[in-house]
Amino acid sequence: MKYLPTIILFCFFSMNCNLPFEEELKTIEFVLDHDEGNFPLTIDSNGYYHMTMDMGRWQTTKTLYGYVYRDGESVNALRFGWGSSHFWLLGDTLGYVVQIGLNDEFQYVAYDTTFITGFVDQVVPCVNGSSYSRMDGMVNTVIAPVRTMRGDTMTIFYGWYDDWKDEEIIGSFDIVLD
Repeated sequence: MKYLPTIILFCFFSMNCNLPFEEELKTIEFVLDHDEGNFPLTIDSNGYYHMTMDMGRWQTTKTLYGYVYRDGESVNALRFGWGSSHFWLLGDTLGYVVQIGLNDEFQYVAYDTTFITGFVDQVVPCVNGSSYSRMDGMVNTVIAPVRTMRGDTMTIFYGWYDDWKDEEIIGSFDIVLD
């Protein structure tokens, strides 16, 4: 009799119970947002994404949007990692600061220009490195290729780690820089 509670507990835990928390979780899915107004790229008949470069600027920035779902429900507060196949290097000058002040007649006057230097060969990625999904499952990142990349095909990598399933998901898509 003294071992009966132990035997009952062992039997209870060894049974195959269908409790709600034991149901198989589906893998989280990510889909790019192709809705008009939320997708800054075009898609050709072969399914390739295209981004038109602004040749009047050094960088062309676009925000990419997508949604994450698990079994049709949005997933919020999921940390996304982003990367790209392209990057560029800074020269020796990042930019400059113009010291501006007011003269005796309260007009703005530029007194001095200071160059910000010391950035030779600093690597600049073409995509923000991370972001989090919102309550509605939307996740986004900003890409910013430079004009010398025109004609290239840039690969965007994305990924996340799903704690619940102990699963790492990594994917990618290509963008032709026109």
